[in-house]
Amino acid sequence: MKQFAIALLLLALCAPAAIPAAHDDVSAPLRQFIDGFNTGDTNSAFAAYASGTITIVDEFSPHLWTGPNAAHQWADAYDKHAQATGVTDGKVTYGKPTRTEIEGAVAYVVMPTVYLYKERGKPMQEEGQMTAVLNRESGAWKIRSWSWSGVKPHAAK
Repeated sequence: MKQFAIALLLLALCAPAAIPAAHDDVSAPLRQFIDGFNTGDTNSAFAAYASGTITIVDEFSPHLWTGPNAAHQWADAYDKHAQATGVTDGKVTYGKPTRTEIEGAVAYVVMPTVYLYKERGKPMQEEGQMTAVLNRESGAWKIRSWSWSGVKPHAAK
């Protein structure tokens, strides 16, 4: 009985280490990336990404960026696309994730979003969602991949 009580006590003392902390918000890097995009803080936006190979899928050409420089290549392609189509004042709003799956050091998050911008001076919007895979690196969640999917852009309401 005494050994059982000791084992139970040790289990109770070790259990909190196995439970993720409440402040461990897996969607924080997505908000960091979007907030950096919105404010033009590229250092903050790029810091949200994991090291190594990144994959991004988005609606403008070439639609797929992959590799260790994918985030920078996507940003360059976004700028070229915006210049070519007259897009200015791009901003993304977001809500609470509608789905979060965490399995060890890997997470899957779906976050509702709205992309607001002007196209040749005309206010536009596109309701969509970001779907991301994140990895835990050095005790923090980082974006490994994300994709944007949404409705066809339309005049802002």
